[in-house]
Amino acid sequence: MRIKHTIRLPADLSVRLADYAARKKVPQALIVETALASFLSPDGAERLEAALARRLDRMTRQLERMEQRVTIANESLAVFVRFWLTSTPPLPDAALAAAQSKGRERYDGFVEAVGRRLARGMTLDDEVRLDLEPIGQEQNS
Repeated sequence: MRIKHTIRLPADLSVRLADYAARKKVPQALIVETALASFLSPDGAERLEAALARRLDRMTRQLERMEQRVTIANESLAVFVRFWLTSTPPLPDAALAAAQSKGRERYDGFVEAVGRRLARGMTLDDEVRLDLEPIGQEQNS
């Protein structure tokens, strides 16, 4: 047996309910009924806590992967700098001032280039992925 109830919803909530029902292709009454049953369920708090714990676990794993990537990038940079410092001979005193001036100029250009790339939203990872796309598409053909 079903009992009819009349409820009033705020306009924005009503629009969200209608949109959700249209996307899922189910009646709005079924969505309200399911939400109300879930809200009044005695184990609702445990389910909410379990959902929150799953989300926190997923976020923790994502952060751990990010930390691992940052560590790899830092180690790669450290190895490169060590290699560069051991393989580059020191400059004579006469050329030191000119080299420092040129170095400052190149560094300023580097910082500007990084700023432009970040402003465009382009990263090296995106660029490498774009370079590799045609190779992957040819292999699929």
